Formats: sequence, structure tokens, C-alpha cells
Amino acid sequence: MTQEDFQKHEGAKENTMSLETLLIIVAVVLFVVVFWAIATANRFRVKLVKIREADSGIDVALTRRYDLLTKMIESVKGYMQHESELFSKIVKLRTGATSMSEKSQCNREMNELFQKLNVVVENYPQLKASENFQELQRAIADTEQHLQAARRLYNSNVSIYNQAIVVFPASIVAGKKYTAREFFIADEHKRQDVEIKF
Repeated sequence: MTQEDFQKHEGAKENTMSLETLLIIVAVVLFVVVFWAIATANRFRVKLVKIREADSGIDVALTRRYDLLTKMIESVKGYMQHESELFSKIVKLRTGATSMSEKSQCNREMNELFQKLNVVVENYPQLKASENFQELQRAIADTEQHLQAARRLYNSNVSIYNQAIVVFPASIVAGKKYTAREFFIADEHKRQDVEIKF
């Protein structure tokens, strides 16, 4: 083998090694990008699970609130035979709200019913003095606190998720598959403290 043949053979060997090195680098970069995309999509899924959990917390609090309102109405029923409209509205609220806007609407309607109930109860001092009724009042106050905490948790999780899907480069993975979620928003007039008087 001549010197010239040896140099050609060595040059071809270097080209092959640099091509192998380039292929390895491309494969590693591709692997890192795919791994990052999968990890990002999984983070979005975890955030969605947290949103569903918080949504469930709101459902639990709204259901408890409904149950307490129903018990309160039952305890008041004997005193206020003429308030059948109030009873029928409570029964209608029992149908399940699925979207956050429906849950917000249900929450608004329950607030209105509580206010109407408060006005009616003012006319019955012996009812206000009842120990059962006072216990229901305490349970309602406790439920309101749980509902507020559930709303805060839900809105916090929605905020974290919504921020994650719009930040570059994660927004590339989010694309159209992961869309922003709606917040639980209180009515403007309901943002003020609701006073329950019995």
C-alpha cells in the first residue's frame, strides 16, 4: 500500500467517524427534544388532574351547602307554609351543574335563596331560638368557609395551568390540545361579604 493510498484510507476513515459522530449528536438531540415534549405534556396532564380535584372539592362543598339548605328549609317548613316557591327552587338546584359557569350560577342562586330564607326567618323569633336551627347556622358558616377554600384552590390550579400552557417553549407542546380553563368567578355584587342573619 502506497503512501497515497494510506492517506486516502485514513481520510475516508475520518469522514466515516465524523459522520458517525454527527449521527450520534443528532440522535441525542432528538432524544432530548422528544423526552422534553413528553415530560411537558405529562406536566400539563398532572395540572389538569389537580384542576379536576379542586373542581370536585367545589362540588362537595356545593352539595353540602345544598343539603344544609334543604335541612334548614325542612326545619323552617312548619313555620312558613306559604313559602312553597322557595322550596321548589331548592329542589331545582339539585340538578348537577357540570361546567364552571353552571356551578357559578348555582352558587349565585343558592346565595339568593339564603338571603330570602334569612328574611323569612326574621319573622319567626321562636325559630331563631331553636337549637337545631342554630346548629344549622354554624354548619352553613363552616360550609361557606370550605366552599371559599375550594374556590381558591381551584382558581390557583387553573392559574398555574393556564400560565404553563402559554409560556414558550411549552406552548409548542400545548398547541391546540391543551386549552385554557375558566376560573370560578363570583358576581360583582357577591364579591362583598354576605351576612346571614337569623
